[in-house]
Amino acid sequence: MSLMLDEARNAPERIRGQLQRNAEVLASLGARLRDAPPSGALTVARGSSDHAAAYLGYLVMKHLGIPVASLPPSLAGAPWRLSGQLAVAISQSGQSPDLITAQRALAAGGARTLALVNTPESPLGEASDDEVALFAGEELSVAATKSYLATLSAGAQLVGHWAGDETLLAALEALPDRLSEAAGQDWSPAIEALGGVERMMVIGRGPGLAVAQEAALKFKETCAIQAEPFSGAEVRHGPMALIEEGYPVLVFAPPGAEQAGLLELAAWLEGVGARVLLAADAGVARRHLTLTDAGHDDLQPLSVVQSFYAMAAGLAEARGSDPDRPRHLRKVTRTI
Repeated sequence: MSLMLDEARNAPERIRGQLQRNAEVLASLGARLRDAPPSGALTVARGSSDHAAAYLGYLVMKHLGIPVASLPPSLAGAPWRLSGQLAVAISQSGQSPDLITAQRALAAGGARTLALVNTPESPLGEASDDEVALFAGEELSVAATKSYLATLSAGAQLVGHWAGDETLLAALEALPDRLSEAAGQDWSPAIEALGGVERMMVIGRGPGLAVAQEAALKFKETCAIQAEPFSGAEVRHGPMALIEEGYPVLVFAPPGAEQAGLLELAAWLEGVGARVLLAADAGVARRHLTLTDAGHDDLQPLSVVQSFYAMAAGLAEARGSDPDRPRHLRKVTRTI
């Protein structure tokens, strides 16, 4: 068994512990954010962490009506004027110099700063006003899995406390069991369908766009497939010019407000010749891959990516790659 697969399967128990250990910390942070709400928020991250930041940003905008923007770390030297805003930096290691520099610059510009970090007391955490530990445990595979899932769950728990959303917080309590079920879903049809492909699309929408982005990255780094992520609302524009007979498209369509539109899109894609792999819950008869219902619309992306990771690890091996040691990559990237 690859480390990637083993670590992905370990995510539900890590998240169970995380939700318990962070409950008081995030309840306190959420209360402080309610008492002094920021007028806007910025996120700073790279790679999988940036995809997790997109998920967090979506939930903040949906539940709190606060605009959130992703900041390129290369703009650290800009003359920032950020009084009354929140800057959230996300990193597994907390060691990347460009993120640390950006966080310090945002603080100097007047922002309140928060770090979500898997390595407590990291340089990034030390550069921030508040630090939230992810508690994903040590991750040895280069491909991030449980740390990404732990970042999503930490973001959802933060927003739940910040917005005072008891329904979301209750759904989080049941999430580890739902993820354990998701980890056991049989996605072998995707391994068979994607064994020889070189390029493809991955489609999500709403909070699910963040996991479409993450899935596309994992296809690239573990399977050497040039996968591109798109929102279901965007794909009928310019990207459709790429579709030819048999072109592979993976569509994530979990339960929720976005599902009907994604199912309609999947049918349309099949009609123009695409080879569609539709991931949906058991209530969708024409699905190709079965999703576990996470119990709350905002948590469906975690169930999706939990099932996806196990498939991606198997697909990498089927294609003759080592998912734990992608070509040219290292576990900690110190971008300057």
